[in-house]
Amino acid sequence: MVANDTSPAPLFSAERIRRRVRELAAAIEQDAPSETTIHLVGALTGGFVFMADLVRAFSRPVTVDFARCTSYGSGTTSSGELVWTLEPGDVHGKYVVVVDDIVDSGRTLSGLRAYLERQGPLRLRAACLLDKPARRCCEVPVEFVGFTIEDVFVVGYGLDHAERYRHLPYIAKLP
Repeated sequence: MVANDTSPAPLFSAERIRRRVRELAAAIEQDAPSETTIHLVGALTGGFVFMADLVRAFSRPVTVDFARCTSYGSGTTSSGELVWTLEPGDVHGKYVVVVDDIVDSGRTLSGLRAYLERQGPLRLRAACLLDKPARRCCEVPVEFVGFTIEDVFVVGYGLDHAERYRHLPYIAKLP
């Protein structure tokens, strides 16, 4: 894909993301008990592209589910209020990895982890493509991190700004 005049410049190229996703899948497989199916719970909406590529990078069976719990709306900063529109299914006794595009304030991931933890998974982990620790307002464990970034607003590879830029195959910083 060729960027046009309205597309922001890449921060992480599509190839760099592809390589890192494969590395994350390998790390998750190493952490998961060998005879256990890996169960991914994708955080919608931004995390769907990362999750699809992560699923394809595994060398063993995985199952998937989705959740939608957001703290953004149409702004570029977290509102602090969690809104659930889709709750994931039962994860009792499963090796679970919450898959999210970006951990910013930590509220969304913290809320999702707490919800899943109450169901008694075998093990609960989190994987995010992007970690923005400067914006963290609550401590939340993220066991598998693709890239750590500064306090900038990023788009592409599923991440959007007011539903724009999700289609970009790379991650870019908005001015």
